[in-house]
Amino acid sequence: MFDVVTDQVKFADGEVANRDYMKHVGAVGVVALDEENRVLLLRQYRHPVRQVLWELPAGLIDVPGEPLEAAAARELAEEADLVAAEWAQLIDIHPSPGCSDERIRVFVARGLSAVPDDERHVRTAEEAGLTTHWVPLAEAVAMGLRGEITNGACLAGVLAAAQL
Repeated sequence: MFDVVTDQVKFADGEVANRDYMKHVGAVGVVALDEENRVLLLRQYRHPVRQVLWELPAGLIDVPGEPLEAAAARELAEEADLVAAEWAQLIDIHPSPGCSDERIRVFVARGLSAVPDDERHVRTAEEAGLTTHWVPLAEAVAMGLRGEITNGACLAGVLAAAQL
């Protein structure tokens, strides 16, 4: 998923300094909106923060050559058992630019339908315990502003979708 690397950086004043950072494979996220303008949010345990967080369906860009929209569609199917008829790029974010080169492309997905039962992904590890929740988009925005949504991609995606 990532490597920790050290680069020598030369600054405008001529000073050279080492900078450590995580070189990340990148990720995608999906703001899935239904016909009632509800957003699908996940509750998923994240060990580094030792909390269950509100999140979007999302995942790593870890299939060589896979287009970003296809990766987003794969994650939506795997984590939410949904497919979408309409896709649009919403935003790109750098969630931690002081320590990582990670970039997350967030899409908005509409025209949702269920993945057939016999084609559903078998979830394991932290994905096995995730739960899905349909939340009115305005309430998701309020959740973010109250500090209940702290996942950066989720918060940015919800706020951007509210501006569509």
